[in-house]
Amino acid sequence: MWSEFKKFALKGNVLDLAVAVVIGAAFGKIVSSLVADIIMPLIGMITGGINLSGLHFAHGKAVVTYGVFLQSVVDFFIIAFSIFMVVKLASRFKRKETVKVEVVEPPAPSPEAALLIEIRDLLRADTRFQKDN
Repeated sequence: MWSEFKKFALKGNVLDLAVAVVIGAAFGKIVSSLVADIIMPLIGMITGGINLSGLHFAHGKAVVTYGVFLQSVVDFFIIAFSIFMVVKLASRFKRKETVKVEVVEPPAPSPEAALLIEIRDLLRADTRFQKDN
């Protein structure tokens, strides 16, 4: 069982996935900081300092803080757009791989087949053997 686990854990795909998770977590922190420290203050200046997270509806002791939900939705769209722009930028720098395609010609027909093809072509050209439409 240990050897099977080592084979599984050391496969290229598993290692790639582990690296992606670590980089994704670090990238998530960068994007969260970008949103919280740069983008949201700019949006706050543009909108006059509106903070959606303070919106709530209270009825008796129950408080519905729908503003926190709205703020999370706005944060999601900003984060999604930021990631989209980073991926788009990264795809520009990625080299396009060139694929070489070799054209392989089919083998020449045998002499018998070549003779039959020639006879067929002659019969098609002869008007006596054509069907009336």
